[in-house]
Amino acid sequence: MIQKLLNGGLHWEKREFKRNEFLKISGSTDTDIYFVENGSVRIFIMDENEERIIRFGYTGNIVVSMDSFLSGKPSDFYIQAIKKTTVKVASKKDFYAFIQSSEEHLKFWISILEDLVLQQLEREKDLLTNSPKERFERVLKRSPKLFQEVPNKYIANYLRMSPETLSRLKKS
Repeated sequence: MIQKLLNGGLHWEKREFKRNEFLKISGSTDTDIYFVENGSVRIFIMDENEERIIRFGYTGNIVVSMDSFLSGKPSDFYIQAIKKTTVKVASKKDFYAFIQSSEEHLKFWISILEDLVLQQLEREKDLLTNSPKERFERVLKRSPKLFQEVPNKYIANYLRMSPETLSRLKKS
């Protein structure tokens, strides 16, 4: 279905981002949806002076600052390229016209939203109940590709543990 989204009449603009370049910054309203063609990004917020990574996107993923995209209000989230990243960008207006053009497209969007809600619930459970070892094992099982695409320091932040703890868990 993602191929249909990419080739189905929706207008996409190709953009390249250098390592550490921002696709979106805190305080801005995001009315775009991104398809990561290659590379990887992280989505994070600032908590006092500390970054808190909440999600990653890499080759083949759709990424969006969902709170801003849905509400039309500014978001606290940053989206930043972890390495050189190529994305296809579509506007919310074009995207909504696309998903409303057929029942199949609307079902596809609903499945994306449902998947996001389930991922978020998994993540909340991880952070509220599990030990670092359990969090690591669940993420490894859920997203093994993450460990090939994203540097350990970012994964450790995402898992709310030190890079040293992550390194020990990876060795064991």
